[in-house]
Amino acid sequence: MSGTGLGEEMGAQGARVRALAVLRVRSRALGVAVLPAAVAVVLLVGGATGRLSGGGWDIARWAVTGLALVVLLLAGAVAAVVARARPALSPTVPVSEKAAPDLYRLVRDLAERLDVPAPSAIALTPDCDSWLEDRTHPAHAEALSDTHADAYTHPRALSGFGGGRRRAARRIAAAPVLVIGSPFLWWMRVAELRAVLAPVVAGTGPSAHPDIAAARRFVRGLDAAVAVASRPGLGPIRRVALGFVGRVAKLLLRGCGEHAALMERGVAAAASERAQAVDYGLRIVAQEQVGLAYAGWDRLLTRVALPAWRMGRWPSRLDAGVVSALTELSRRDRLAEGFASRLGERPACDLLEEPGVVDEAASLLAARLFHGGPAEAGPDWSPVDWQQYPEEVVDRKWRTEAARLHRVLDAMGVRRSADPAGSALTPGPTLERVIEHLSRHDARTGVTGSARHVSGGSGGSGGSGSGNDGSSGCGGSSGTSPVGSASEAGKTSGIGEAGETDRTSKTNETGKTNETSKANEPSRTSETTSRTSETTSRTGKPSRTSETNKIDEAIEAGDALAAGISAELAREEAAAAPAVPAEVASDAVALWGTDPLPLFPLQPPRSGRELLADHVTAMVCCSAVDTAGAVPGLDWLDGPALLIDGERRADLGGRVLSLVEGGDAEPLRSWLTSLGVRAEKPVRLV
Repeated sequence: MSGTGLGEEMGAQGARVRALAVLRVRSRALGVAVLPAAVAVVLLVGGATGRLSGGGWDIARWAVTGLALVVLLLAGAVAAVVARARPALSPTVPVSEKAAPDLYRLVRDLAERLDVPAPSAIALTPDCDSWLEDRTHPAHAEALSDTHADAYTHPRALSGFGGGRRRAARRIAAAPVLVIGSPFLWWMRVAELRAVLAPVVAGTGPSAHPDIAAARRFVRGLDAAVAVASRPGLGPIRRVALGFVGRVAKLLLRGCGEHAALMERGVAAAASERAQAVDYGLRIVAQEQVGLAYAGWDRLLTRVALPAWRMGRWPSRLDAGVVSALTELSRRDRLAEGFASRLGERPACDLLEEPGVVDEAASLLAARLFHGGPAEAGPDWSPVDWQQYPEEVVDRKWRTEAARLHRVLDAMGVRRSADPAGSALTPGPTLERVIEHLSRHDARTGVTGSARHVSGGSGGSGGSGSGNDGSSGCGGSSGTSPVGSASEAGKTSGIGEAGETDRTSKTNETGKTNETSKANEPSRTSETTSRTSETTSRTGKPSRTSETNKIDEAIEAGDALAAGISAELAREEAAAAPAVPAEVASDAVALWGTDPLPLFPLQPPRSGRELLADHVTAMVCCSAVDTAGAVPGLDWLDGPALLIDGERRADLGGRVLSLVEGGDAEPLRSWLTSLGVRAEKPVRLV
């Protein structure tokens, strides 16, 4: 214990020393501001007593007095902005004592064991972290009074948007607020949560020291002043005035930034040393669960929640879902020994009176932070349960993306595949149309990178050779003759080959066709064909130049389609973007600062190729559901999943990439054939 006490004392003493260094920066700034005033007072007193009289002294006296007034006015303006600027609050879900009496009792008991002040309140954040937050600023008084009265009486209080107009109030003397990551409550057991919170609660002791508290208030005020100066939408006069304030605040922050960082490090060291006296052995085990919870939470947000948010739905039980995700992760990777016995202990969420209500509020706040969704549920922003996720999110996502893919193909003038029944009705959207477009060079030439399409015996007529290759489902599905298909493709894409014979001859590249060239074409064609056949028979594969041309054509086709999908998606998002009410926008800026929503984007914007791969995958899944009896499903670690005979098929992505990136449809066609998926059958879209 003596070592612990010594380490704690050293950490706290170091934090106080750094706090005094921060306060000295403030004192120096004050001294610089009042220095011209002090000189002016000396000159005025000297003039009044007759000791400093004369023309030169009079000029100096009035010049210094004017300078002192200007400096005092500027210093007063800076001090007023620093004092009145509202520090940004972390977006949280407030939890009143009435809503979680057992949780408050646990925290108070922990504070008594650590011999530190108990936190003034508890709040939850949709993240795997915990900290103490000072909310004693006068601008936060009204928000605190509103949310502490009853955290469940106002829907905006549930989602972390409490607060109202700023009112004049004294700074309330209260301990910091304990912010707990909501995934911890659902994943950890009660004893594990107590061990994890011990070093956090122990931080209330150093925070109560007057010097440390004053230094923190000064740094937060400077940071808030910089945020006010950089707020968009300011008029020219306010921009100039606040620009000066912002520059002064940045200068002071640079002067005290290192001391403030070392002060916080000392506070953390002192709290950690003090917490070693409480559940130290269990805290080591609980830290492993913290890392596991972070991995599962990140996977759940990026793979499961994000697709739903993009569809205008938000999962209402994210914290309960992280338990399922981590259970699946532990089952697959065998991460934890004794996992079943651990789940038999009491979960920390039992410390809440209504876990479902708190989980729903945290889930809505997570959607607000990580995706930028509306602050409240509505017709276009509704909750979804995990039982409804496969039908209302996965299936709808696939069919929406498939419909967008076919709309882009229609806009590009790509013809639909013919009805397999040979009816005269307008053919519906099929997977075959997509495959044919992305590998349309294969349909014209009959040659791909696979040996299946290498044919040296097609020598008779070009028409019969192309017709024999129609078994791949590309050439024979258009309902026209091979020559006609190639001519149509030549009109639209600038490539005028008609079958393998015309491909090898490459007649009249300049477009100057006449009767003489047509008469001499058969002899040249036969000569070139024999030469090509000889080369193919020697090497066993097509020439490298033809392979490069085919890859280039596939890239061009994919790039055009990807660009069309990106443009279509951008138009849809712009049309569906709701107008943010002025009240909500002002609250978001006032509580969280000037950063736009989402504050923490989960993923960077998807590229055109990624969008194309997603849309082709969605089309394949729709075809599998409609023609092969597959069903949409939910994988807790990978999100939307295709289930065939109750088993998840995870081998589709590579085959889609082969088609999208290189125009090679053979892997995907083999996969579809093995599962009995009919690519030529129309699918149902939304």
